[in-house]
Amino acid sequence: MLLVGLTGGMCAGKSSVSTMFAELGCLIIDADQLSRKLVEPDAPAWKRIVKLFGKDALNRDRTLDRKKIAGIIFEDGAKRKLLNSILHPLIIKEEERLVKEAASRGDHRIAIVSAALMIETGTYKRFEKIVVVACSKEIQIERIMKREKVTRKEALQRWSAQLSSREKKKHANYIINTSGPFSQTRKQVVQIYEKLRRLAETNSRKATAKRRHA
Repeated sequence: MLLVGLTGGMCAGKSSVSTMFAELGCLIIDADQLSRKLVEPDAPAWKRIVKLFGKDALNRDRTLDRKKIAGIIFEDGAKRKLLNSILHPLIIKEEERLVKEAASRGDHRIAIVSAALMIETGTYKRFEKIVVVACSKEIQIERIMKREKVTRKEALQRWSAQLSSREKKKHANYIINTSGPFSQTRKQVVQIYEKLRRLAETNSRKATAKRRHA
């Protein structure tokens, strides 16, 4: 199974691209979805995060107030690092478990792990290929404002707190630009999928030949 990393900045379009790859038959493991499960009320990570941010960072149903926490960590780099130190090891462990399960089942040739910070944390090195999703700065700012319901100043703050697209692209094998229409993004995804599919098939043939000669 070919293991691929998918990354990009906030609101760059990772979710839409992941959906397109899933429609083409790839297994998608989403780090953000995993983190939501890991911080459900009373989970170990939830307790550590509440200790870090206080009970004011909770909603009435005891779930984490993600918007409030986001507002804090994009102003306080130290707390952002502490939060990442709590979540990232747990997320990576769960990703590896899901990849191992999928490999044992053999029902997917391509597994794509989507994570925003894999370049920053160095975990991108685990993958055979890296896909970076990017768009223009202005489009990204507008998307952040719309999705997060924040002011332009807050959106710029969040954009500035991330590793730039230019830096992320240095580690990319493939780049998908989502600044244009949906059809244009999908065309790029299909082209990259075909390259990944051929690579996965080549790897599979090599693995089969190796086992035969073992």
